[in-house]
Amino acid sequence: MQTSSETPSRPPLVLIANDQEWSARSLESIMGPLGYAVLRAYNGRQALDLARSILPDVIILDAHMPDINGVDICAELRADPRVGGATPIIITTSGPGRRAERLAAYSAGAWEVVSQPLDGELLLLKLATWVKAKREIDRVRNESLLDEPTGLYNMRGLARRAREIGAEAYRQQHPLACVAFAPETADTTPSEASSAVIEEVASRVIEHLAQVCRRTGRLSDAIGRLGPAEFAIIAPATESKGAVRLVERLQETLRESPVDVGGEQRTVKIRAGYCAVPDYAHSSVDAVEMLLRAAATLRHLRAENDTALVRAFDDVNVKFVH
Repeated sequence: MQTSSETPSRPPLVLIANDQEWSARSLESIMGPLGYAVLRAYNGRQALDLARSILPDVIILDAHMPDINGVDICAELRADPRVGGATPIIITTSGPGRRAERLAAYSAGAWEVVSQPLDGELLLLKLATWVKAKREIDRVRNESLLDEPTGLYNMRGLARRAREIGAEAYRQQHPLACVAFAPETADTTPSEASSAVIEEVASRVIEHLAQVCRRTGRLSDAIGRLGPAEFAIIAPATESKGAVRLVERLQETLRESPVDVGGEQRTVKIRAGYCAVPDYAHSSVDAVEMLLRAAATLRHLRAENDTALVRAFDDVNVKFVH
């Protein structure tokens, strides 16, 4: 059972989805005194919305919700990367669950199936273990150097690789370039600009661009994701002209391989900003700052609606603060 010494700084958040007031209250009554924060949902749709927005530590679903059954909710949440496989999901039943129902729940990704009346002490012991496991996964994920959806470096990973590549460039007195770029579809019309279409286009374009980057990048390059729709390449032994050629090569590859969105082929184009130095050993800025300057140049181009394919940091009026 969870003791005071084991209680984390933030109370574990449990989402209980159950339209039966007595059942939900019985769960809440045994969790509250041990430091769990409880949030309620009264139907399946509300449970899905809350789970995706608040990202609870544990989700407890009743098997028989009024609109969507608990097994289907579980399967839908498991398929959502925001919830994924690391969040404990428990399905409760009002009586002894049949074997077929239990198998369906486990197949959907449930960690446990429990029947009324509950063994509260046993459930709490399991919850304490599961919460510790989930938080350890969250900690490792937060400390990871990779962006999970794309498999590229995240900002933390890019910063580390920038320092490593910069150190080598300093020793070798080599040039170094950092390129930041963002995708957009060249054939999206205003009539298509519903939020659902925009979200689907963005998701597919980002996935496609990540694949193209991995395919066209050199082994020595560090490729990563700066933000939701911004990417970067740290290119050793690359001067300004090489940075421009890198962007042109990437653009050409994208032009030759349209992305499929809803059964339609869409051409992706990019705009890019870069920062490059001919000899890193004599540069007044370090590699991480070069990366930030490239990103600032890209954001300037997008804010000013500049139609250029690529711009250098030194060629635009960007106010950059260290």
